[in-house]
Amino acid sequence: MTDLILIRHGEVDGIDPPAFRGRIVLPLTARGVRQAELTREALRERWAIDAIYSSPLTRCVRTADIINAAFHLNPVPHQGLTDIDYGAWTNLPLADVSVRWPHELECWMSHPDRCCVPGGESLQEVAARVVATVGSVLDAHPQGTVALVLHDSVIRVLLCHLLGLPLSGYWLFDPAPCGISSVSHRENRITVHAVNETGHLINA
Repeated sequence: MTDLILIRHGEVDGIDPPAFRGRIVLPLTARGVRQAELTREALRERWAIDAIYSSPLTRCVRTADIINAAFHLNPVPHQGLTDIDYGAWTNLPLADVSVRWPHELECWMSHPDRCCVPGGESLQEVAARVVATVGSVLDAHPQGTVALVLHDSVIRVLLCHLLGLPLSGYWLFDPAPCGISSVSHRENRITVHAVNETGHLINA
């Protein structure tokens, strides 16, 4: 059996007020660093982690490195886990996008599975690469506990897949910075144990 621990990266600028961050380079805020430190302690208390994978983007790599201080592993950045490509919307505040692309944004907010951001990536494309990547991680680790440090978009898509939901369920999930979701994989059966646990962040 393999346990997968899904962790969103710590806080960065552009979460509130919201912006389409996508693949731009963003450091963790001071609060984001604290969130990652508290997450490290929560993980240390509950799991013996055998491997850590992350998106290659700075905010995930930094979060993974902070967590890794408790486990002394070699976190592996994987391109297949990177954030969605927001194309023309990248690094724009939500308010600006609502003015320049009102119809496309309405589609994104109401039917994300039917919308492709101008010049960006569809949820179907995100799902294809993320599911394939997680499959390769499970093949490499048929037993043990693996932590994945990811983006909210990736976690939403992955939870839809693991729970057998269509991608139209994308907005059912709202992964918080350093929120923890846990999943087990045994004999090709997936069990979701927790989604977006945040109790460990009360002092962040």
